[in-house]
Amino acid sequence: MIGRIWAIALNTFREAARIRVLYGIVVLVIGVNLLGVVLGEMVTNEQARVARDVGLTGISLFGSLTAIFLGVFLLYTEVQRRTIHAIVSKPIERWEFVVGKYLGMVLVLTVLVGLFAVALIGMLLIQDLGVSSAVLKAVVLAWFEVLTVAAIAIFFSSFSTPFMSGIFALAMWGFGRVTPEIEAASRDAAPWIRTLTKITLEIVPDLHLFAVSGRTIEGEHVSIHAELVSWGYVAMASLHGLGWIVGLLALAALLFHRRDFV
Repeated sequence: MIGRIWAIALNTFREAARIRVLYGIVVLVIGVNLLGVVLGEMVTNEQARVARDVGLTGISLFGSLTAIFLGVFLLYTEVQRRTIHAIVSKPIERWEFVVGKYLGMVLVLTVLVGLFAVALIGMLLIQDLGVSSAVLKAVVLAWFEVLTVAAIAIFFSSFSTPFMSGIFALAMWGFGRVTPEIEAASRDAAPWIRTLTKITLEIVPDLHLFAVSGRTIEGEHVSIHAELVSWGYVAMASLHGLGWIVGLLALAALLFHRRDFV
């Protein structure tokens, strides 16, 4: 079983590595970090803050968009090319195929986030700003956010078209990023709106937990600009993301198992 899943993961990694758009995204993120350097020079005594904020925003934004792109198309491509017929006819379970596809995406996204982090750290070192443990914590959190978004994209791709899957995944990512703001805005609304908001927030991953720059989480202000986020918090947020990943993959495997490819 592990061998079959790993074989699918490696094949997915090779397939994704041939997508030229990914190389463009890497160049774009490097450009964003250079923009952070320029913006930092324009702000007195705030070079470090601006450079870190812009760099981490680039990791989160472009990493999540890449995760949606890969999750939407890599699974659907197998169906569109009808190669899925040859795969499911072999002694392999459909859930193994889904998990293998996701693990292949994890390999690709881990490499990308690693390159994004290297670009960020390089820009900070060039400016003699130093790299604190807070930056490393923020990178780890951004990585788990990207992996969670990839699971969201795989879930929708297991039963929908690429266009609709992309729309749904993008919407859930957007909602997950602003869940505290949505909850606060609904407090003075009508009872049915509060109920609807509560239900919506229960089925949307709390992606805001991974954005630790200048946010308020559970009533406490957190930031990467001071040691206000502990490794314990990083571990708990990562476990939260891991729980969503496992749940979404389980649902995706169930839906993909029931899907008719005729």
